Amino acid sequence: MFYQLYEMNHAAMAPLRASADMMRQACNNPLNPLSHTAFGRSLDASFEVFERLTRRYGKPDFGLSQTIIDNQSVAVTEETVWSKPFCNLVRFNRDLPAERKADPRILLVSPMSGHYATLLRGTVEALLPSAEIYVTDWKDARTVPLTDGSFDLDDYISYVIDMLHHMGEGVHVVAVCQPSVPVLAAVAVMEADGDTFAPASMTLMGGPIDTRINPTAVNEMAKGKPIEWFRDNAVMHVPWPQPGFGRAVYPGFLQLSGFMSMNLDRHMTAHKDFYLNLVKNDGDSAEKHREFYDEYLAVMDLTAEFYLQTVEAVFIEHALPRGQMLHRGRAVDPSAIRNTALFTVEGENDDISGVGQTKAAHDICLNIPTENREHYMQPDVGHYGVFNGSRFRRDIVPRMVQFMRKHERSA
Repeated sequence: MFYQLYEMNHAAMAPLRASADMMRQACNNPLNPLSHTAFGRSLDASFEVFERLTRRYGKPDFGLSQTIIDNQSVAVTEETVWSKPFCNLVRFNRDLPAERKADPRILLVSPMSGHYATLLRGTVEALLPSAEIYVTDWKDARTVPLTDGSFDLDDYISYVIDMLHHMGEGVHVVAVCQPSVPVLAAVAVMEADGDTFAPASMTLMGGPIDTRINPTAVNEMAKGKPIEWFRDNAVMHVPWPQPGFGRAVYPGFLQLSGFMSMNLDRHMTAHKDFYLNLVKNDGDSAEKHREFYDEYLAVMDLTAEFYLQTVEAVFIEHALPRGQMLHRGRAVDPSAIRNTALFTVEGENDDISGVGQTKAAHDICLNIPTENREHYMQPDVGHYGVFNGSRFRRDIVPRMVQFMRKHERSA
């Protein structure tokens, strides 16, 4: 019922949003004398802040049309190369000469945690000059009809395995945050089966491999309540007329409100500064705010079964590090990983996945040779800085690429 009320409220605000947008255009029209005054800019800013706070943000575009390779500008195009009901695999094709030596092929597994794959736009952009990138573009659960079936943690692991099979031998897989657990599980299953399509290397970045280590506020909240609480309070049904009408989901807006409440003062200050920058006519600062919140406020729903299984297995039962994780009824054994090299990355100030939680992968992947494993902790960055930003581009990307080239295999 709460989801229905949320939708009704959004619909009820539509006339006000339209009016605010109309008044904003009137206020900033150069033919309007008020547009050249502080009062006019104040009105314009007020209307824009209101419209942005009440709109629904759609799925953003990657918008990566070119990259720089060998000091030359190279065209980049997106192509969907594999598809299932809950995910598309998107390849970023670089217009390179056929005779050029091949770069590492990377399966970049984006988080299914409320935001779209475009959250990794900066990650893709930083890696494109050095690698051929494939990204998991997870679909908003409320857009997937019930007739397409369910999607749970087992399906997630199977999707990763299927994508690695599609890409062929010698792929490097990179998991950012949430997918670290299912990606490690997928590689363990493949190695246990002697699968030749198991990746050449596996990079886990800011992932909750063992949330018993340095638990964060997010970890404590999940651990402090029984799974029934999450089922009763966080799961809702998609309302009509969405394509996924009737599907049980964990709504994206609910997760977004939880994350924003953790740093509410920071978000309030950001919007106050946005208003002041508009009044001062500081276009650059205002545009940076728009770019960040256009991405941050664009959220997607997760299927209830995937969400509940993830909470229970990763945050409550700690199934993977305790050796109790199953995939379709079969034990997941990280010690089966012998041939896939392991690289883990953490941020010193990460308040989502605490320091040591990702590094724990080395403790459970016992049989990876010492020369095939590496850990790096990036100083002075939080969770987002592990996979984006200037320090990521300067310090982390070169280490990732060097590790992949060191453990390259022929396709």
